[in-house]
Amino acid sequence: MSIWSRIADAVSALAAGEGLTAVFDRLRTPPERSVAFTIAVIALGAKMAKADGLVTRDEVTAFREVFSIPPQDEQNAARVFNLARQDVAGFEDYAIRIRRMFSDPDSPPLCYLMEGLFHIAMADGEYHPNEDHFLNRVAELFGLDERQFRSMRARFVPDAAPDPYVVLGVDPDADLDQIRAVWRAAVRETHPDRLVAQGVPEEAVKIAEKRLIALNRAWEEIQMTEGARG
Repeated sequence: MSIWSRIADAVSALAAGEGLTAVFDRLRTPPERSVAFTIAVIALGAKMAKADGLVTRDEVTAFREVFSIPPQDEQNAARVFNLARQDVAGFEDYAIRIRRMFSDPDSPPLCYLMEGLFHIAMADGEYHPNEDHFLNRVAELFGLDERQFRSMRARFVPDAAPDPYVVLGVDPDADLDQIRAVWRAAVRETHPDRLVAQGVPEEAVKIAEKRLIALNRAWEEIQMTEGARG
């Protein structure tokens, strides 16, 4: 049975009235944890789309960019997305369940799930205040701090040129060696090979690749800025 078939079965169980706790308890360990991760992105993404009142074609396209869907599984994937859009259960329940599966607030899947949600939120080119409120609340439930949230928002929301110091989560007054150490640690933590070795779901690895680009760009900008100051 493909992962999308297992995902469809799990979401169908939710739609049929089986409790969220019971379904997620069956998905706590690998490889089924990938099923739970995918369901969380779909469910939270669909509920976030409702935050601005409309699920757009762009958001569906963004969903496809986050997930690799083989042609033979497109029907199951569509079924999952449609069920998630119809589900009016509180998004906080999904966020709490996925946090319990990855209990460490610095767990890479939690960060990459947030980044996947930012990607979907920005698919229509606008960042609605309700989406900001939604994402901020999910970040709180995941145990992410305000600096982590602002760093993500700076990378995804083009309301202004992203502040490279915010992207890296460093103080602008820190010296270049300190900033370099933070950048190197973030790159090591984000490298796709490391994530694959840790068993991080494929979808999270794809999101991490975009994060890696943003981290390297921020470091290059800081080097230029600090060089100009010198």
